Amino acid sequence: MKRKWWTGTALACAVALVAPMLGPVPEAQAAGDFLMGGDVSMLQEIEERGGEFYDNGVEGDALEILGEHGMNAVRLRLWVDPYDSSGNPYGGGTNDLATTIALAQRAKAEGMDVLLNFHFSDFWADPGKQNKPKAWQSLTYSQLRTAVYNYTSSVISQMKTAGALPDLVQVGNEASSGILWNDGKVGGGIDDFTQLGELLTSAINGINAALSPSEDIEIVLHLDHGGDNNLYTWWFDKIEAENVDYDIIGLTYYPFWHGTMGELAYNLNAISARYNKDVMIVETAYGFTLADGDGLGNSFYTAEESIGGYPATVAGQTAYLHDLKEIVEDVPGGHGRGIFWWEPTWLPVTGAHWGSEAGKLYNNDTGLLSNPWDNQTLFDFSGNLLSTVSVFTEQAPVNLVANPSFEADGWTTTPSSWSRWAVDTASYDAIKVEDVGVNGGYKLTHWLDTAYEASTYQTVSGLANGTYTLSAWVLSSGGQNTAQLYAKNYGGTERNVAVPTSPSEWVKIEITDIPVTNGQIEIGVYSDANANNWMNLDLVKLYRTD
Repeated sequence: MKRKWWTGTALACAVALVAPMLGPVPEAQAAGDFLMGGDVSMLQEIEERGGEFYDNGVEGDALEILGEHGMNAVRLRLWVDPYDSSGNPYGGGTNDLATTIALAQRAKAEGMDVLLNFHFSDFWADPGKQNKPKAWQSLTYSQLRTAVYNYTSSVISQMKTAGALPDLVQVGNEASSGILWNDGKVGGGIDDFTQLGELLTSAINGINAALSPSEDIEIVLHLDHGGDNNLYTWWFDKIEAENVDYDIIGLTYYPFWHGTMGELAYNLNAISARYNKDVMIVETAYGFTLADGDGLGNSFYTAEESIGGYPATVAGQTAYLHDLKEIVEDVPGGHGRGIFWWEPTWLPVTGAHWGSEAGKLYNNDTGLLSNPWDNQTLFDFSGNLLSTVSVFTEQAPVNLVANPSFEADGWTTTPSSWSRWAVDTASYDAIKVEDVGVNGGYKLTHWLDTAYEASTYQTVSGLANGTYTLSAWVLSSGGQNTAQLYAKNYGGTERNVAVPTSPSEWVKIEITDIPVTNGQIEIGVYSDANANNWMNLDLVKLYRTD
């Protein structure tokens, strides 16, 4: 197992879905530990086709601009041989080794970490296609394993010689259906991971063979559908059984394709505890407009905006990245490692498409050659930097709530640092802490098989007067007469927000702009419920915002 930058305190769990966490939720990582990166694999092609980048009207190098605004890592895909027999490039960045090394050298010169993404293909690899490179298609399985080992070892050696040794390596891209079909294929009725495990191990052994004892590369295994906990537990249970040696679980997550933010939060917390691994979003993006830069269609339009839940504006894109960063930073034990924005520099310049005619022919893809991503970048269509990048350098606010995720006691009816109120003696039985929460091992529950009225609350005192935000993650059966998160006794009128009906997907609710004028605030959750109505609460936060 590779050396860690820092050590978390999450516990591995062999049986339960999520292991109980000990103690309070830890503080966010120190500055520099958390990766705020971008996949800039298209950048060289964008520049060659005339793309220009600006920060406050001043033209500059895209990586230098992003680095000055807090981007501290890049992700670079690598294709084996992205050319046809006549030497025509497949496009989409034509990410051969020379291109990847050149981009990695530039990133290193800016002080950025490099995440190398082996696709093990000559062109795009994803859950729907994991095509072997042309040169490997006639190999026996034994020969393929040797080829994979030699290839990864050679790539790492050449990058090291070029002064561009990656800090992290992703072994396969969105590999939920395996790699190098059909030898390494899984899913679709194939439940035997033996060959996939051996191919991944061959690749990892090749990487390690190129390193000296003092050198270190962390290994990332990457799946799509970041909100699908069933997918991740199925796949990684199998990989663990094959004894594949890896360090980080990488996830693709787009909120308009891959589940709710609550499902993502639950999955990140669950898998980091189940496998005692760090987790990292290696692909994400969101639209800053519904306009189309090249006029050839986009992947993000009105349906994606509606499902994603944020407006297609710079402010909406910024809010999405802010909320995503908070979710990853909140993974217990410091196991949330970072976020990579997918293709922040893919401007709509003429010809900078997802592929070329040669690429279309190779992949047997009849789609229109275009830039479908130009409204999800971090620069506008003219190359001007968007203010979304302000999130890169945001510091996580200090949470003022004690025992915010109800982890301090395990199962209990009297959670530490929280007080209880009930309308009658029987209603006190509705209040309990049990497993499993969205964050860590426990959550607060209100439930009883008879009608009840109760609240769980905490007074936070010694506050500086100012403006505060209160938030929490909730599940609820619905049906209550009243179920709400509230804030009161802060020097103003009580504020509250209803707990929505959501029995299976965690939802984040919040009360913003609470003007504390007397140095304290009472926060709590209140239920006036009918028999068998229930509500769950987890990761309660109170922090100053002015």
